[in-house]
Amino acid sequence: MTDFTLERVVIPAHLDDLDGADFIATVEVRNAAEADGYGTDELSVTAAELLPVWLDRKYEPKQLFAAQLNGRIVARAIFETRPSAEGHTPWVDVQVHPQFRRRGIGTALADQLETLATEDHRTNLVVSTVSKAVAGERLLSPTGFGSVPAANVEVRFLLGRGFRLEQVIRTSRLALPVAADIVDGLVKQSKQRAGTDYRLHQWSGRTPDRWLDDMALLFTRMSTDTPNAGLDEPEDVWTRQRLTEYEDRAETGPKTSVVSVVEHLPTARLAGMTKLGVPAERNRPVSQNDTIVLKEHRGHRLGMLLKAANIRTLQYTAPGHPSIITFNAEENRHMLEVNEAVGFSAVGYVGAWKKILAPS
Repeated sequence: MTDFTLERVVIPAHLDDLDGADFIATVEVRNAAEADGYGTDELSVTAAELLPVWLDRKYEPKQLFAAQLNGRIVARAIFETRPSAEGHTPWVDVQVHPQFRRRGIGTALADQLETLATEDHRTNLVVSTVSKAVAGERLLSPTGFGSVPAANVEVRFLLGRGFRLEQVIRTSRLALPVAADIVDGLVKQSKQRAGTDYRLHQWSGRTPDRWLDDMALLFTRMSTDTPNAGLDEPEDVWTRQRLTEYEDRAETGPKTSVVSVVEHLPTARLAGMTKLGVPAERNRPVSQNDTIVLKEHRGHRLGMLLKAANIRTLQYTAPGHPSIITFNAEENRHMLEVNEAVGFSAVGYVGAWKKILAPS
């Protein structure tokens, strides 16, 4: 056991506040852990990009903890809940800087999170963590799709604490630019398949007022219509007000968005959407955020239409980014086939784990 201390990190209103340095240090830990897991720093984020997310104390409240060793923050832990969601699920995470592992730090932070969950009467812990690619025996996902290396330290750590692997998520990368004729061809083919009942709309930044309610529904359905295996994650309800406040906070950060939606003309309601998060620096990857087509509108190639149209707009409005990074459950074969047709390829895998705590 190394002599370290655990502390709660105060989330600063601005990065140049007195508490900003500790928050920035936890982001540096996060980036080092992700780079170690993926073998690339393409999944790194900046503190300025993360801060608007952490400032949401109303809809996605999060508690941040850090381990400090010799005056340096070397690990972080997260405890997140959803007041709008019924159930007893906290989403938790522990990340230790690769240079400071095997010193009991991760165990101490995990113990603290489980204590917090017990005190808060929450029993269904969910954690997602990247598993570095190595050869050897595999632990299979109970969904029948995907696996993680059984000997990996994070796998043994979670199994030893009573977690069960429930799902494997593929991290995929699309190298940019995609040839214009390929993207144009995919858009054209998808529009032909969709037929005359669907119309594409696009924007950057804030959601137009006419679509706020529909977009809130789509974000809500992200928690119910996408595969979550045996994680038993509750419905996460979005409203017009929540979406507006989310976009208020997003405007304080450096990222911009590129959004494509599909309207079902007979009902004048949105049937699907996709959203890209675009960093200010052109030498950094774009993040593929939410993508969904409502169950009742699937089978019309709307997913391909949305993805291809959004990539085309990105390359026209913000050329120069090296790639797009996206995440999909391995059992979500339809969306993976869409991604593969566009040109995405796997760069890593994330295990989604669950632990049931005894009720307090």
